[in-house]
Amino acid sequence: MASKLLSLRRLYRLRNPHFPSSLPSSRILLLRASDPRCSRFGFTFAAVSASSRSFCSSSSATDVHGPAAIDYRSLLQENEFHELADTTIHDLQEKLEEYGDTVQVDGFDIDYGNEVLTLKLGELGTYVLNKQTPNRQLWLSSPLSGPSRFDWDRDAQAWIYRRTKSNLIEVLESELKQLCGEPIKLTTT
Repeated sequence: MASKLLSLRRLYRLRNPHFPSSLPSSRILLLRASDPRCSRFGFTFAAVSASSRSFCSSSSATDVHGPAAIDYRSLLQENEFHELADTTIHDLQEKLEEYGDTVQVDGFDIDYGNEVLTLKLGELGTYVLNKQTPNRQLWLSSPLSGPSRFDWDRDAQAWIYRRTKSNLIEVLESELKQLCGEPIKLTTT
């Protein structure tokens, strides 16, 4: 895309030798957006001011939708996030170590380092749970359900995957029972 834009600039300069090349590129694009020869390249240009950057694409600028806005009020303060996430991870580590003593799974191993909890189940797969501080999330990689991103839900007092409304603890309890054949209780109540 960038190479097409550079080619378009060169073509314009070749066809208009008196066009000053010292103008800022945003100014050049403003002039080019009105040039009917630009349409031959299949580009449409977004509105540009002299102080902003320009963008081009093969679709209309009105068709572009950005990501959904984040409700920053719902995010935890960083210290609160670390406290909740660390407590959850350490409680899980303790419960999983106890569980490892009760099940017969070759290759069962738990490791915690660099804020990442790894549960290896030999040929059954590996779970990885880690903190994502900028997002205030816990990320889980599961051999059964794949990747999930859990947010702290103040009302439920639990880590919830927004897409499926699944609870982190319930997901782990269900999947570990399915994989290992033995039920596990990861909650303290």
